[in-house]
Amino acid sequence: MIGTALSAYLSAKGHAIIILSRSNQTSANPLITFAKWDIAEGIIDKEAITASDYIIHLAGAGVADKRWTKARKAEIVNSRVEGGKFLAKILSDIPNKVKALISSSGIGWYGPDTGKPFVETDPSYHDFLGQTCQKWEASIDPITALNIRLVKFRTGIVLSNEGGALKEFKNPLRFGLAAILGNGHQMISWIHIDDLCRMYEYAIENEELAAVYNAVTPNPVSNKDLTIALAKKMRGNAFITAPVPSFVLKIVVGEVSIEVLKSATVSSAKIHKAGFQFIYPTIDSALTQLIG
Repeated sequence: MIGTALSAYLSAKGHAIIILSRSNQTSANPLITFAKWDIAEGIIDKEAITASDYIIHLAGAGVADKRWTKARKAEIVNSRVEGGKFLAKILSDIPNKVKALISSSGIGWYGPDTGKPFVETDPSYHDFLGQTCQKWEASIDPITALNIRLVKFRTGIVLSNEGGALKEFKNPLRFGLAAILGNGHQMISWIHIDDLCRMYEYAIENEELAAVYNAVTPNPVSNKDLTIALAKKMRGNAFITAPVPSFVLKIVVGEVSIEVLKSATVSSAKIHKAGFQFIYPTIDSALTQLIG
């Protein structure tokens, strides 16, 4: 979802995009081409690397797409860690002109709220996602020894009409139900897809950006407030609230429910101090653009 939006956004600004993919694809957009890579086979199109000024690393199996079986957990970790290691090795082995690598990470790095917003210097949490994010970020760190600028974005819940969390929030509302998850008090640190695309562009254009930044808006919102705000945008007053107890979520989605019910208030102060300005800083402004 993010990669598709980002490719469209950057190509509209005149950037030529090469998408690394395991499958053979083509694009109607003349500024978007595809090149082969396969981590398992150790294959990559070397010309794609030598042609690139910047690399954006978004590879990784969807965290909430399936139940967390042992095999799925391994896929979530390996798809991120092996991709980072592979890129670091390739950039070490192949002569290139890459100026910066911008890598995705996630606010799963942080645990549940402790009373103050999480900042980038906070340690990774000891649970599955916390340790996944720690390994994810560490896998790409070796490129700093190659004199390549490294930026990592710990991304919050991305709001987009093309999929992701917003789709799941919208589905019950088609039947007039505003589904409040658990007690609804858990804080959601989110970002509008357009602001996230702009943040990646900002990282490309600003050489002083390096290290880790939280990709979230300044205004996190509770699950209940997000759901009610979305319901009003979609249905006016023609909806009823429908609490979904925690135990029901655990039955339906299994261990993924830990993240759904976790309250994580994450600070955007560092990226704001670096000069980035949000177009959609509040949930009302974001939903007005997305829903109307």
